[in-house]
Amino acid sequence: MPDIIQLLPDHLANQIAAGEVIQRPASAVKELLENAIDAGATQVHLVLKDAGKELIQVVDNGKGMSAIDARMSFERHATSKIKKIDDLFSIRTKGFRGEALASVAAVAQISLKTRQQGEALGTQIEIASSEVEKQEPVACPEGTSISIKNLFYNVPARRHFLKSNATELRHILDEFTRIAMAHPDIAFKFTHNNVEQFNLGIGNLRQRVMALIGNQVDKHLVPVEEQTDLLNITGFIGKPEAAARTRGSQYFFINNRFIKNAYLNHAVQQAYDGLIAKESFPLYVLFLEIDPRKVDVNVHPTKQEVKFDDDKMMYAYLQAAVKYALNKFNVAPSIDFTLDPEIQNLTAVQLPGSNTRQESAKSGYLFDTFSRPGQAHFIAKQEDRKAWKEQQQAFFPEMPSMGIRDIVPDDVPMSVQPSLLSNDIPDDAGHKSIIQWNEYLITTMKSGVVILHQKRALERIIYEKLETSLAQKRHVSQQLLFPIPLQFAPSDALVLAEVLPELYALGYDIQQEDDAGFTIQGVPADIAAGHEAQVLEAIVEQLKHEQGTIQHSRQLAILKTMAKRMAVPKAMQQEQAQALVDELFACGQPQYAPDGALIFKILDKNSIESLL
Repeated sequence: MPDIIQLLPDHLANQIAAGEVIQRPASAVKELLENAIDAGATQVHLVLKDAGKELIQVVDNGKGMSAIDARMSFERHATSKIKKIDDLFSIRTKGFRGEALASVAAVAQISLKTRQQGEALGTQIEIASSEVEKQEPVACPEGTSISIKNLFYNVPARRHFLKSNATELRHILDEFTRIAMAHPDIAFKFTHNNVEQFNLGIGNLRQRVMALIGNQVDKHLVPVEEQTDLLNITGFIGKPEAAARTRGSQYFFINNRFIKNAYLNHAVQQAYDGLIAKESFPLYVLFLEIDPRKVDVNVHPTKQEVKFDDDKMMYAYLQAAVKYALNKFNVAPSIDFTLDPEIQNLTAVQLPGSNTRQESAKSGYLFDTFSRPGQAHFIAKQEDRKAWKEQQQAFFPEMPSMGIRDIVPDDVPMSVQPSLLSNDIPDDAGHKSIIQWNEYLITTMKSGVVILHQKRALERIIYEKLETSLAQKRHVSQQLLFPIPLQFAPSDALVLAEVLPELYALGYDIQQEDDAGFTIQGVPADIAAGHEAQVLEAIVEQLKHEQGTIQHSRQLAILKTMAKRMAVPKAMQQEQAQALVDELFACGQPQYAPDGALIFKILDKNSIESLL
């Protein structure tokens, strides 16, 4: 039998490595920007064409490379960062794997110009598919200029799987923002298709955060600064009112390297517990400085995932630092032991207590109950309630006794109250009574008792209405008297701008003011007041995590998200409840919500008997 195991050719091994390191244009942008920072650059210019598919160019004023170093930088496993194994566990630079440029050179056409400081001439190298086509001296500025043209031109399958220009540009913006955020001491410029996207001057962290996220966050930034034996924590967190329903303004940096870590994110989220809505995400830009030997940054090719020596301690320190910052700047609510002026003006507080009133109080039910140790939580027994009522009438003779109408709002009819479960009498129109209990509607039919989830029913009804509007391209919009301005992060703004035609067909009238600013001028007729912006934020958040590029899939995600956000359950009159049931059963699929959840269930006689 002949031998079948053989070494892969270098060009094929490089293409396989490129699949790990260079997944899309944003991956190449990240590697080139990190190389420029490691070279000591103070000015970096990123130039793109067609979202990096045609051209990615990074120009820096760093220290440059010699002719030999320039050639060696494209060899596999070539790096200036590691000389012995111990260096791997004390890394503070960005790039160190030694495969990035070799991987890029295997799947693109590269042109490199570089000149060291003090040298008269620099070096130019041109490479295509890992083959060096030209290397010669050249006159060029100090620093390095590297151009990547036609990414994946020789791997058609990989190029075919790239997303739309808007999607790829959004990923590049994410990488650019993360790197620029970590280095406010470096000036960055970003140009796409000859249009300037960013021009960031050298400044402090607060200025850089405002430049990248938006000036509107300035009033919401709370500084964080904690020094501990394990790690140092600096940066900013946002006030609770700055929390958004979309992710994107959350940044963790370990030793100035951006990372993604769900465990640390949970620590920050828990610090905001009770201050923000459950579906909201706080803003934070936090830098954690830790001994490099206590963190492993080499667990993933993209170097965005790390492992810590002591996860639990990191969690505890981070959560405590965020909580302390919220309390220090009076952001978190605290107990106020001073009386409200309105309370101080009450007659019961101002009138002096006479001996007669005191003796009367001591003989009463309340005094006896609360004066016994450990009885502050005492709940009256049935036989004691008469004494409580007598005590109430003695102190507050003008207060009438409460009945069910004092507890249940007037706008909720008796026919939908749980107290009338035993009644199932048809009304004048022949409809049976519908009982509302929390988010459920309960009624009967020939086959049994129907339990219906109100919010899911609303989702199905709204979903099918929106689906019809989209199919018929029927723009029905309710114009707002006061337009609502919105500001998004640059990458989120790209997502929203891409789906404006679909949103217009669904009833939204949105004007894009600039790259990140929008104005809502009209909304769908069924949207609840105050939810106009929340629905858009939810759509953007959903689309950011959608993997499909097919337009139908995108429209489906928009419809589901809008239906879920627009469905707001409420207390209903009998006629409203009946109309909801009628609308639901007129739908094409009344049994399931758009996300597949069951809307109603019928309990027949056997099912009910099994419960009793």
